[in-house]
Amino acid sequence: MAKPNAWKMAGVVFVLCAATAIAAQAQTFNTLLNFDGTTNGNDPYLMSLVQGVDGNLYGTTSDGGPHSGGTVFKISSRGALTTLYSFCAQTNCADGSNPQGSLVLGTDGNFYGTTTAGGNGNCPEGCGTVFKISARGKLTILHSFDGPDGYWPYGALVQAIDGNFYGTTSSGGTHGYGTAFKMTQAGVLTTLYGFCAEHNCADGAEPYAGLIQAIDGNFYGTTYIGGAEDCSQGCGTIFTMSPTGVLTTLHSFDESDGAYPYGTGLLQASDRSIYGTTTFSATTYGTVFKITTGDRFTTVHAFDFTDGSTPKAGLIQGTDGNLYGTTTKGGADAYGTVFTIISGGKLITLHSFDGAEGSPGGALVQATDGSFYGATSSGGTYNDGTVFSLDMGLGPFVALVRAAGSVGQIGGILGQGFTGTTSVLLNGTPASFTVVSDTFIEATVPAGATTGYVSVATPGGTLTSNVPFRVLP
Repeated sequence: MAKPNAWKMAGVVFVLCAATAIAAQAQTFNTLLNFDGTTNGNDPYLMSLVQGVDGNLYGTTSDGGPHSGGTVFKISSRGALTTLYSFCAQTNCADGSNPQGSLVLGTDGNFYGTTTAGGNGNCPEGCGTVFKISARGKLTILHSFDGPDGYWPYGALVQAIDGNFYGTTSSGGTHGYGTAFKMTQAGVLTTLYGFCAEHNCADGAEPYAGLIQAIDGNFYGTTYIGGAEDCSQGCGTIFTMSPTGVLTTLHSFDESDGAYPYGTGLLQASDRSIYGTTTFSATTYGTVFKITTGDRFTTVHAFDFTDGSTPKAGLIQGTDGNLYGTTTKGGADAYGTVFTIISGGKLITLHSFDGAEGSPGGALVQATDGSFYGATSSGGTYNDGTVFSLDMGLGPFVALVRAAGSVGQIGGILGQGFTGTTSVLLNGTPASFTVVSDTFIEATVPAGATTGYVSVATPGGTLTSNVPFRVLP
């Protein structure tokens, strides 16, 4: 082959809710924004939105904008958009160009992301960059890839419990087929692994997706091709990697169980299993899969086009315990779907896109108001993409900027209605806190606290975190 990206309900994946309950639940879909290309960008491709400390959602478009290199934007829950930065503003796009992936909110309140092109590297159109941007739009290039240290980063970064950022490039590196890297907040980059290091790329190649850090402290990800099975250039892999770069292949896809996991960031759900999607299989139109901590692989759902096709994005777990995702094609009108998977692996289509609404490429995000938000890479008034919302009738909650920390560390809490908050509890233990704004609280991990959910007592009622906070030794 030639060379080729302590839980609340331990052991339970989803809440036990019947399909009829989901069907009866209020479902309101709205298009909030139509991108117009030149003014505010177009084609928010693999991007999923992320909530900032001000309660707004932040994202990227991969193209368009005043300088035609894509944009960083913020949008309110009502659809008011502000373009924060337009890429390719500098000569030869030294500031980066064409951001494909999502932003990540850092513990310092800034956003971190990547561009697939531009920068000062030696590639024909630039090798891509890692950047930091403030909520007001001040952009800092932290690193320009040069080829030997990778190029074309597609996936989102993840800020690990050590404070560093970890990510992947889809190409370049020692063997030419992508890398996994670590980068400090100051921009010092270390290549941890070069893919296709094994014969016939048995270790995988071209990781389009980013990494996640699981509760065991290791990182998990996928490669688009490579692996032990033969799909011309391999069908792709699932792997785990230690913080020092020791990589272990957990699963090689073989077409029968799926193939070609694309921009799919993985998810560790409340049962501690890892979930993701593939864009293809030999007999279906893509799959949803899970792999347990014991490396047992299971196909959760195989798409048949009527219920969706070619899911490029990963999954999220909603506050109801169910999994939510998107497909780029298929459904009632063939332009993709929003779906949920409930207990027992049953898939329910929540919305089918009709072309005028576009086709979703990235994952959903559940904002702390309880609604889901996403983007399409086409469609809308100008056929340049949209931002949409889906209200499933779920209530507000609080989210954690980082869901792990040691006693004495200060962590951020996102939400709404925080003015007048009277207490913050970590698994029942009171924590000292500061209300920074109506949408952001800083709290200190208290002595004696144990792993569990964070609850915030506000004048409007008590809000609970969607995931547990893990107290580190």
